[in-house]
Amino acid sequence: MNKFSSLPAALSLLAGASLLFAASCTAPRAIVSTGKVTPRGEFKIGGNMAFNVPTETLGKTGSALVEAAKSAANKDSVFYDQTIEKLQIGALAYVLDPVRPTSDLYVRYGVIDRLDVGYKYGFGSHVFDAMYQFMGPTGTPENPGSRAAGATYGSIGLQFATQRSKLPSIPFLDNVTDFLGFEASRHDLIVPLVFSKSLGVEEEIGAISYGVVYAHSFFKYGFQPRNLFYSAGRLALPALPSARQNFGSFGAFFNAKLGYRYAYFIPALSVYYQNYGEYQLLNNTKAKLSGLTFIPSLGVQFRVPTGRR
Repeated sequence: MNKFSSLPAALSLLAGASLLFAASCTAPRAIVSTGKVTPRGEFKIGGNMAFNVPTETLGKTGSALVEAAKSAANKDSVFYDQTIEKLQIGALAYVLDPVRPTSDLYVRYGVIDRLDVGYKYGFGSHVFDAMYQFMGPTGTPENPGSRAAGATYGSIGLQFATQRSKLPSIPFLDNVTDFLGFEASRHDLIVPLVFSKSLGVEEEIGAISYGVVYAHSFFKYGFQPRNLFYSAGRLALPALPSARQNFGSFGAFFNAKLGYRYAYFIPALSVYYQNYGEYQLLNNTKAKLSGLTFIPSLGVQFRVPTGRR
């Protein structure tokens, strides 16, 4: 049997599973890379399922607020009060960092020794990136650059991610969008610094990886309220034109790549801290947001040698 004969079936299974979580609306931030980049002339393909758990969003949304959004969306007239202010903050927090499962599919290619490039599709976001390996050998299990097991690798990357401006279709945001006219879009730059210890020669049976990551997000949002009035009369609240904000995130991660030569499982955990910054709201109010985000994930990866090396 050809060693890649089961690959199409495995990829079909991976794609089908990923569709279960196809409502992702943020760039994939789970770091599953090792310090060793894709060897020249080879491909890596795979996918991940993760769960985004941001502390600030959990604190700014809840069942009471969801019910308030549903109730306001069904009224002909809504008067501004603290609940409306909280709904704006909750919607912003949810788009900045949603509480929900995410998934992605990706492909990587080794362009030259020590440099690979990749594309990742996150069901609503597109990620383009490159990784440069500055430490460790560049061979393969079949043609190792070093015969010694347990080599240490290091690499640094740059990722650019863009997301669709349409908000995810969930009841809370659907309702907020209905009467507050909420809209948002974002772009992200992500710089991971990855170190890994090979398990076997040239990661033949996997690797243990760890490192730090910096991300910078560029966010655009606005409110165009419908049937929203000041509490003291029928004077409608003016719209909030599109506003822009950017913020940095600092993170650390750990992952384990476990398998043999051509197929691997990759459990991972990434943790970020971000000060989202200050955001202008309707009625000339403002909100500041910050918090931690935990991203546990589980992925599969296939190595595809091409014989071009």
